[in-house]
Amino acid sequence: MGQVNADASRDVAGEPEAVFAALADYAATRPKLLTEHFSDYEVREGGQGEGTVVHWRLQATKKRSRECLFDVTQPADLTLVETDRNSTMVTTWTVAPAGAGRSRVNVNTRWQGAGGVGGFFEKTFAPSGLRKIYDGVLAKLDDIV
Repeated sequence: MGQVNADASRDVAGEPEAVFAALADYAATRPKLLTEHFSDYEVREGGQGEGTVVHWRLQATKKRSRECLFDVTQPADLTLVETDRNSTMVTTWTVAPAGAGRSRVNVNTRWQGAGGVGGFFEKTFAPSGLRKIYDGVLAKLDDIV
């Protein structure tokens, strides 16, 4: 069993504080960012950054879905961490300046993968699949901010 990492980044329009505020708004903005890969979205506690508890189902492929229940923390300025109560999955969103009126958004998801042959395929193919999903989310973020 090895750690699996998926990363995506995009420069988006907007000052870092505004972009971060949009990402941290789980009640109103986040649902607008989700692609067809997400369903059953529900804010269970909070809704604004730290202290939020949010649920969704992630449909990674036609046959693979994952029920997620995330606790949201903000360990540093312009950083959100979503820790899944149902697995070892942790997603970190980081926003940084990227020039006048622009921000660089990085998202990293990591988890302990399966062992054996299944783990090999997970470690090989899951990161690119998740990167494509996040590319869609980041494109919507760029349109909204």
